[in-house]
Amino acid sequence: MTITHADGRQRPSAVPRESEAGSGRPPGRTALGRRKGGGPWSSKTAAWMFLTPVILYLGAFYAYPLYRNIDLSVRHYTVRSFVQGDAPFSGWDNFHQVVHDATFATALRNTMVFTVVSIVFQYGIGLALAVFFHRNFRLAPTLRALFLIPWLLPLIVSASTWSWMLNSESGVVNYALHLAGISKVDWLTSPSWALTSVIIANIWIGIPFNLVILYSGLQTIPAELYEAASLDGAGAWQQFRRITFPLLRPVSAITVLLGLIYTLKVFDLIWIMTKGGPGDASSTLATWSYRLGFGSLLPQFGPGAAVGNILILIALVFGLLYIRVQRRQTA
Repeated sequence: MTITHADGRQRPSAVPRESEAGSGRPPGRTALGRRKGGGPWSSKTAAWMFLTPVILYLGAFYAYPLYRNIDLSVRHYTVRSFVQGDAPFSGWDNFHQVVHDATFATALRNTMVFTVVSIVFQYGIGLALAVFFHRNFRLAPTLRALFLIPWLLPLIVSASTWSWMLNSESGVVNYALHLAGISKVDWLTSPSWALTSVIIANIWIGIPFNLVILYSGLQTIPAELYEAASLDGAGAWQQFRRITFPLLRPVSAITVLLGLIYTLKVFDLIWIMTKGGPGDASSTLATWSYRLGFGSLLPQFGPGAAVGNILILIALVFGLLYIRVQRRQTA
């Protein structure tokens, strides 16, 4: 804005333009200019401030422990060298030792059996319960909440409860078998039943997770599809096979993959119930790794870390598979 004086000269006015005066900004300072100016609180600075705690957390609790575990697995550590930090480099010797150990084949087989059987029954029972509660009858919310109890309890409580229930002498399970005229079973002390016992307990703990996820997936299926199928004469089994199961496949894939990753690393449940015994009857890679590293007066830190890294690699394969499935679903 300019002012024309009597002598014909024009001078700029000190009064700001209306758009500048009403914007609350100093004259001549645009919003774009302020963003490009990049002051002390620019968007990049704010983004890094939010990311810094996450980066520090991941570095301290994930990256550094993983580095230390890899370092343990490629060095020959003793108790003295573990404290002083002067362990000699051994390369792949620890991995060679554990792979050729007689326990490796048993622990790997038990890990696969424990994982696969647990996932099959957890998913199957969880899906059946999700379909059952999807009918929305009067007591459905209450019963659904009760089924969450195994998932909410601390694992040490669940494992201790199952240890008491499966006790050979005073367990309630053997008492029920006695009432039915069946001889008692040494659930936790027999090599034939120890792995079965921990699998049963793990299935009981994992069912609520599958129930919650699959029930949420059922809520996304339009009710109109079931109404149309009913009008066409489709029964309950045909509706499940033609509508429910196909439309639930994306949620089912995520549920199974997450269950695989979780079940592979189950340790506390098995350790509390059987400690991997008797012998190696219920040993998995997770319990064997702990027993090598901390379960004796002469710990084998290197081999224990090597077994842990093998388990990490197996879980990493399923983790990458999980990421791939997610990307295919969001594509």
